[in-house]
Amino acid sequence: MFGLMVRFTCKDEAAAAAFDELVTRTGEHIRANEPGTVIYTVHRVDGRPLERIFYELYRDTAAFEVHESQNYVREFLEERDQYLSSTQVDRLDFVSGKGVDGER
Repeated sequence: MFGLMVRFTCKDEAAAAAFDELVTRTGEHIRANEPGTVIYTVHRVDGRPLERIFYELYRDTAAFEVHESQNYVREFLEERDQYLSSTQVDRLDFVSGKGVDGER
């Protein structure tokens, strides 16, 4: 398994709303076209209305590379920066968990 946790901070409330729309459009494509993407979730942060956290889990690095190569993901990556004041990315190496490929 390969994962990412990404924290995005939007510039302001209008940017956050536009970013959320972009995320929704992109997410529809991910759900429909990426069997190797196990989890792709986006969360608002309680008490910090301009922050979003993405948790992404891929079957393996090859599935992540497929994800990154999709036109809709490249469009997301190109469009997102106009809405953001910062981005933090953590690459995750799976150790243990529940709900992923049965028991682990």
